[in-house]
Order: sequence, then structure tokens, then C-alpha cells
Amino acid sequence: MPRYAIVSVSHEVKYPDPIEVTTGDRLTLTGEVDIWDGHRWLWALAPDGKAGWIPDTLVVEKDNAPVACTDYSAQELPCAPGERLEILRSDHGWAWCRNATQVEGWVPQRNLTGQ
Repeated sequence: MPRYAIVSVSHEVKYPDPIEVTTGDRLTLTGEVDIWDGHRWLWALAPDGKAGWIPDTLVVEKDNAPVACTDYSAQELPCAPGERLEILRSDHGWAWCRNATQVEGWVPQRNLTGQ
């Protein structure tokens, strides 16, 4: 059964060219770490050179190198108060949502009500 939430605080895209990785991609970790809403994020470089924050649970060691254990996109979804979004999944304080025009991306869970 679909889950929906209403946007209580607008969200603007902070990284217009987000990092995207595929399962098994080798990552370069810079050592920069951020704790956001109690969750640990790592600054990483993807094989295509794009950089961005990834959840720490995305990284596993393989052959002494960090690799992505699942597909991931840091695509954010801009939204405005009152907008109704379908929540497809949640991770590290963010919700992967779909809006009324079928566009998908991450929104901070703290910006949503009625989850």
C-alpha cells in the first residue's frame, strides 16, 4: 500500500549534478564525514568523477577497496509546502519520493508530515 506525506518545509536541490553509483562501483572516499540528523554520511567520488554525500551503509570493502554494495543516486527532489509526495523508501533521514508529475528524488524526512 502506498505511503504518502505532505511537504511542511520546502526543499531546494543543493547538488544539481548528483553522484550516482552502481553496485560494485569502486569509490574514492575523501575522509570527509558528516553526521546529519544522527546519520553518518561520507563524501565520495564515483568512477565517473562525480562527487557527493553517500550513506555510510552504501560502502563495503572488496579487495581492500571501498565499493558500492547497491545502486544509489543522490538526486534530490525540489518541493513546496502543501505538496503531496509518495514515499517509496527511506534511508539515513531522507525519503525517496515521487511527486504528482512522476519525478523522483530525495527529500529530508524532517520536511515531511504524515509519514
